[in-house]
Amino acid sequence: MNAPTGQRASPDRKHPSSPRPARLTLRPPTFPPGPVSGAWWPRSDDLPAELPALIEAFDTSWGRVTRMAAHRDAWPEAPCDLPVAGHTVRAAWYTSGFDPHAIRLFSYGVGRRDLLVVPPGIEAATAERLMTAAADPARHLTASALLEDAGEGPSAGDA
Repeated sequence: MNAPTGQRASPDRKHPSSPRPARLTLRPPTFPPGPVSGAWWPRSDDLPAELPALIEAFDTSWGRVTRMAAHRDAWPEAPCDLPVAGHTVRAAWYTSGFDPHAIRLFSYGVGRRDLLVVPPGIEAATAERLMTAAADPARHLTASALLEDAGEGPSAGDA
């Protein structure tokens, strides 16, 4: 299973100038980071349409996000440059060695944040449990392990 899965954006859809707020939860800043720093639940798998709201949330609270990294198979499009409000985010795409259910954001001089990407088509109750678990400082699971723990990961369909 690749992440995210679910709703596809229509190819002729225009990217909104002011995106809806990102569905995002973060680990409290006083706790050391775990394998993930929280979770992001995009509304579709259209990264160019979804990323601006996520970046806006981080730009205002954490510092300007300048780069991002993700697994290549996780998103249908893999542009190198992603325009967001006021600047462009440079993307790095990995085909191995990177959790397919995570996205990594980099802010110059501040550091990085790894987030669980909750699949867009998942049930709201499951998404909320995943987002809470990803932000829980007592949990030290990777993005894929969180999904598997919730019964939504790669082994959920194996039997």
